[in-house]
Amino acid sequence: MSDWSPILGLPLWVWLFVMPAAFAVLARMQRNRMRPALERVWRLLDRVYLASGVLAAIFMMTILILIVFQMAARWSGITFEGSTEFAGYAMAATSFFALAHAFGRGAHIRVSILLNLNSFTRMWLDAAAMLVAAVIATYFARYAVKTNFLSEMLNDRTQGQDQIPEWFVTFLSMFATTPDGWVALWRSSGDEWIYTPVWVPQIPMSIGTILLALALWDHLVRLLVTDESAIRSEVVE
Repeated sequence: MSDWSPILGLPLWVWLFVMPAAFAVLARMQRNRMRPALERVWRLLDRVYLASGVLAAIFMMTILILIVFQMAARWSGITFEGSTEFAGYAMAATSFFALAHAFGRGAHIRVSILLNLNSFTRMWLDAAAMLVAAVIATYFARYAVKTNFLSEMLNDRTQGQDQIPEWFVTFLSMFATTPDGWVALWRSSGDEWIYTPVWVPQIPMSIGTILLALALWDHLVRLLVTDESAIRSEVVE
């Protein structure tokens, strides 16, 4: 995990694990001074998590729409190629985009039997658990992104019947290139339909895991600064 060292000057593991942990310790030590600025960042991050949850809801509705279209196509004798694969992609996007938003709403399973002993141990045990979870989620996110690049490098394509326009793949590729290469990128693009590159449906996995890791580090800092967990479970009656 040192492939960024020539660019950033430090091994990647330092940026991903040591720096966030050191910032969390600094936020604890300087919590009174840093809290006003952090609260503005927290409001921004809450909007990001909410937007991720909205995206998850949109992809969930997409699953329903695809199922309805698939039923209508079957009744009318029309072939709807790739509908099963697209529904699977939407389901994966729903799951990963919802991770960060669901975490902040207390929707993830958390075993709290040891946290209820007293207020002191609750805070520090919660912080320790949050730190371990943040490290694991960051490790997952790092290799989710690496999987994206590996799939693109191998030109891995879907084994199903789903196809997407080549211009859409070119559009997504723009975010991984510099602006000076966009002209050449579009010149090499066509208007035909191609079998879906595997890295395209893998993008929500990478974004979702990155947001989950960010949410865990974020909530760890909030816990250390405020002495209270920012996770608020929604009670359903």
